[in-house]
Order: sequence, then C-alpha cells, then structure tokens
Amino acid sequence: MTEGNPSAMSDIGKRTAYFHSAIRMMLMVIAALLLPVEAMADDSVDLNRLPPSLDPARTVNGLAQTPPMGWNSWNKFGCDINENVIRGAADAMASSGMKQAGYQYIVIDDCWHGPRNADGFITADPERFPSGIKALADYVHSKGLKFGIYSDAGTMTCAKRPGSHGHEYQDAIQYARWGVDYLKYDWCYTGTRNAEEAYAVMADALRATGRDIMFSLCEWGSNKPWLWAARIGNLWRTTGDISDRWDGNWSMLHNADENEKLWSYAGPGHWNDPDMLEVGNGKMTDTEYRSHFSLWAMMASPLIAGNDLSAMSEATKAILMNADVIAVDQDKLGIQGHRVAKDGDSEVWVKPLAGGARAVLLFNRGSKPAHIAFNWEQLGYPAHIKAAVRDLWAHRDLKPIAGQYAADVEPHGVVMLRIAG
Repeated sequence: MTEGNPSAMSDIGKRTAYFHSAIRMMLMVIAALLLPVEAMADDSVDLNRLPPSLDPARTVNGLAQTPPMGWNSWNKFGCDINENVIRGAADAMASSGMKQAGYQYIVIDDCWHGPRNADGFITADPERFPSGIKALADYVHSKGLKFGIYSDAGTMTCAKRPGSHGHEYQDAIQYARWGVDYLKYDWCYTGTRNAEEAYAVMADALRATGRDIMFSLCEWGSNKPWLWAARIGNLWRTTGDISDRWDGNWSMLHNADENEKLWSYAGPGHWNDPDMLEVGNGKMTDTEYRSHFSLWAMMASPLIAGNDLSAMSEATKAILMNADVIAVDQDKLGIQGHRVAKDGDSEVWVKPLAGGARAVLLFNRGSKPAHIAFNWEQLGYPAHIKAAVRDLWAHRDLKPIAGQYAADVEPHGVVMLRIAG
C-alpha cells in the first residue's frame, strides 16, 4: 500500500524512530531502577524520607521464629505491682510446669518506672522495686527464664510514667545493662507522631545495643502495623486491650475476630497479636477459656498468660499447659489459621502444619449445643485419603477417617483436632 509513496514512507520512518526512542527511554528507566540505592540517592531518592519499612538496608532481628510464650503483669495486677509480685510469677512459672511447657518470658507492664536521673537515664520506682531492675532480671534469669519490660513511644506511658520519646537510645542502653530480653512498647501520649517512624527508632536503638531483645509493638492496630512492621518488630497488636469477658467490645471474641482476618500477614519472626490471655482470671467459664486458648493457638498468636500464676486452679493449669494445643501454636511452619466455614454460630477454622498435617477447630459461639461438620476439601486433602485424627482436648487418638468428620460441640465450646493425611 505504501510502495512508491514517499509521504507514507516518511510517516513510517517517523513512527519507527519514535518507537525506538520510546524503547530507549524505557530501558533507561529500567536501568535506573536496577541501580543500587546509593547511586540514586543524590538525584531521586531521599533516604531520610523513605519509610523505614522500605529501607533496603533494614534487616530483621532473627527472633520469634515461633510465637513468644510467657507472662505479663497487666491483666491481673494492673499498676498494683512490685518486685515481690514479679519474683512470685517467676517462681510459679519455673515450678508449675509452665517453663517445661514452653513459657519463658516474665514481663513487667506499666508502672515500674521511677524518674529519670540527672543524665536522662530511666530508673525504677524505688518503693516498688527497691532492689532495682537489674537484680530482678538476674533473679528471673536464675530460674532459666527471660525478662521483659514495658515502655511507651510517647512522652508518658499510659499510666503517666516517663515515656521513651526522645530517650529511645538511652532507654535501650539501660534495658541492655539490666539484662532485658523483651520490650513491650505502647502508644499513649504520642501526639501527632508517626507510628512507623516511632517504632523504627526504638527498634534501631534496641539493635544498636548488641543484645537480643524481642520487640512487641502495642499501638492497638490503629496504624495498621501489619502493613509495615515485619522488619521492625516481632509482634504487633491488632486490637485494643482485651478484657475478661466472652463477647462485646474489647472482649475475647471481639479481639479474635479482628485478628483472624489479618491471617495472611503473620509468619516466623512477625506475628499478629490479639493481646494477652485472660485464662484463669475468673470472669469466663473454663469452657470459654478453653475456646480462648484454642483460638489463640489456631491464630499462631503469642501465648502471654495474664493471670496470677501463683494461684492457678487445676483447670487453668490444664488449659495453659495443654501440650497438644501449644504444639499447634508453636508449629514451625508459622502459618496463622483462619475461619474457612461459618453457619450461624457454628464455625470451622483450619491451620496448616509442618509436614502436611492440619489443625482443625470446630467452634460453637452460640448458647446451645451444635453439630459441626467439615470435609477434606476444606483441608486441601483428596476425599479418599484416610487420615489420622487426634482430639487435642480429649487427649486421644481416633480411628483413621476418610472424607469428612463431624462432632457435637458444647455451647461456647470447641473441639480441636490434629488431622494427618
């Protein structure tokens, strides 16, 4: 069509030249993107304005390859703490069987702080902790346990003790001197501060000490830390504070539901945290506490007890130290389980486990007994496979089963299973 038409040939030449020019421009852009960040910094990327989570030089601290297990003072004691309470918790954890079950952190929450000294370093409340934090940490370590402490990214803690804002590196140095192994870092009195920046500063301060300190972000999910905290902290709160009740605002079920939908963001070294356990604090039934503990284990949540360890009932011990359920939480594959089926108050939750097994939770949220069923398709298994089944609360192995399974579940209760095809 264009042969012998100089004008048409000229148009084709122009289009070809434009095409080649566009290709060269695209190649230049690709090449620029592949340059080391250092080579681009002067012209196109201001590293001082780069969000910490996007900093290519940021690395994880290597801790919390499974969800941390321990105890925290807040749920039971609030601000009514002193060194004897903490020593008593360490004694009970070491002697009750909890240490052998996998619990290892003893964490002081808010209200331990005294004033800052003349050089700006934080001190302990001299009346509550007359022996000092270093002596307390040494005592916890002498039990074969690890020691944790609390601070806040604001000017004050939630209980209006001195916060760490502007003192992050000083506080981190002090924690390392004392022998701290775990920091819970809250979000009160932070004003307009950027959460990602605030938590990254403290993360960097902790790393700079050279001591391994697990970092727990407690900003209640307000700034969606699951989107940016995987290389900053080891666990992040996804909810407001839990309370010792079954349903309603900030209840066990509320926090479970808020946390469940974020299942894809959790993994080894970085866990969704729906807050500490209320098991044994007395305002729910033992059936409800079993459901609470089971849900937290299915979600690969940190198992941080919040009760009085020195005064546990046998039922509370049996819940907190159920080795089969703890094994689900601590599974090294590190996948958070989630809800795969719901029919009214009847739910089925599934958690993949290392080696191809599955943990399955039949959960009855309702006030009447429920018959709950699931099939192998919901587990990702072929229907014909005969699988071994273990009931994790009854502590018994069932006959191998193929295709499907069903059980009667008591009100507010669970049946928790390990299925291995």
